[in-house]
Amino acid sequence: MIKWLFALFSESKPADKTEGMNKFLIVGLGNIGAEYVNTRHNIGFKALDFLAKKEGLSFDNLKFGALAELKLKGKTFFLLKPNTYMNLSGKAVKFWMEKENIPLQNVLIIADDLNLSFGTIRIRSKGSDGGHNGLKNITLILNTQEYARFRFGISDEFKKGKQIDYVLGEWNEEEKAKLPERLEVASEIIKSFGLAGLENTMTAFNGK
Repeated sequence: MIKWLFALFSESKPADKTEGMNKFLIVGLGNIGAEYVNTRHNIGFKALDFLAKKEGLSFDNLKFGALAELKLKGKTFFLLKPNTYMNLSGKAVKFWMEKENIPLQNVLIIADDLNLSFGTIRIRSKGSDGGHNGLKNITLILNTQEYARFRFGISDEFKKGKQIDYVLGEWNEEEKAKLPERLEVASEIIKSFGLAGLENTMTAFNGK
């Protein structure tokens, strides 16, 4: 009887379908390097840096990015700043999804958006890349557009032919003054995504 019981409990068990459901991968898009720190294109990095500082977290430089872990009400938020540069962001996203067994519905990508006025927030469950190279690569690597994205408006106040200079340019003084309040909202969005779910987060924060 003892041998039978031992054999029974030693058998391989089916994978726990709930494994990873309490883990969330929050990816802030940006480019590494001091010259990019305060640029509009790096709002994803900036949002994660703001939250990490607020929560007393530090980032570790690991494979494909800098990572910090936020534990909140039984949930674990992996805050990832890819070190692949913007155009190869998908490599980092896929690696950390697989390493931590995080399902696609628990992934949130934070990116800048030229089509939204400064500081405007738009959260979606899926969609096109809108010309954003980071989102484009993530869609290519994951082979789907159905992942949550949090777009942060940076406006399109640039002259014809100056888009790259604008996106890779630094915030102006008016934007700098308004950023802390917008980053505070971004922090709440990230936590809401894991604690309240995507639909509730969209209802609460879209357009604010």
